[in-house]
Amino acid sequence: MFILGLTGSIGMGKTATAAMFADEGVPVHDADAVVHRLYDGEATPLIEAAFPGTTSGGKVDRGKLGERVLGDKDAIARLEQIVHPLVTKARERFVAEAERSGAKVAVLDVPLLFETGGDKRCDAVVVVSAPADVQRTRAFERPGMSEDKFSAILAKQMSDAEKRARADFVVDTSQGFDFARAQVREILKAVVTMQKRRH
Repeated sequence: MFILGLTGSIGMGKTATAAMFADEGVPVHDADAVVHRLYDGEATPLIEAAFPGTTSGGKVDRGKLGERVLGDKDAIARLEQIVHPLVTKARERFVAEAERSGAKVAVLDVPLLFETGGDKRCDAVVVVSAPADVQRTRAFERPGMSEDKFSAILAKQMSDAEKRARADFVVDTSQGFDFARAQVREILKAVVTMQKRRH
């Protein structure tokens, strides 16, 4: 099975692109969705122990947790030590299930793929990109977005230019869904003949 990493900075259209892969019948592992599920269950008691007062009703209060960790490198590292091993287990289960189901290609949708070294677990990487003005407009359409929050998120992410330079494929989402979907289909045709390179 060929594993495609899918990544892109905030507001680039990564979620829409992941859905296009899914529409083509490709199993997609959404790392963000896994974290959300963990915050609503398995990770909650561990996070409450590390950051008292950030959970209620058996779920992590994302707002409170965000206030506690944003801009605090040590707190973020502590949170990642709790969450990353659980995400890794979920990803390994997903890959095993996709292989068992006979999938030829599977997609790992990971926002911080390069930043966390996740690209080493992939055979090729797709970066979703759009011009900076498009990115900014989309990001500010999200509820609760502010200049500070936008800057903090960008500071955590590798620059778009560097991601594009390291990508095997780039999907440009600035020219509408049909254009992006055509690129997704071309990528799926291309990977059939590519060598696997996972470490």
